[in-house]
Amino acid sequence: MAVGRTVKKCRDASAILGIDLIVKDKKMFVSNLEIIPGKRIVKHLGIVQGSTVRAKHAGRDFMAGLKNIFGGELKGYTELLQESRDQSIARMEEQAQSIGANAVINVRFSTSSVTAGASEIYVYGTAVVLE
Repeated sequence: MAVGRTVKKCRDASAILGIDLIVKDKKMFVSNLEIIPGKRIVKHLGIVQGSTVRAKHAGRDFMAGLKNIFGGELKGYTELLQESRDQSIARMEEQAQSIGANAVINVRFSTSSVTAGASEIYVYGTAVVLE
């Protein structure tokens, strides 16, 4: 899926400055700032959100147990969390597009434990139309 690869590359390249993503041939700005520098907000459309609940994988859990003994990054969990963040952002972007937004500002992340071994990644922001 070319769009997915483009989105991931854009997300990786601009994570520090706010996220400037290409979504289905439309430009969607996603930023943790309250404004997009150089752009004017012409319409507020309200709060949009995306979330995913993920459970631990038995194989990853076993490898994480070994890493706890020897130390080091738990790469399986790092990948799981990155996939979860990507999916939550994509769901938020889809919701924003469906109501006519071309940007989501003031983006925030939250996590919570749903049950033993499963966590939710929740992302939310304000959908706006930029000039």
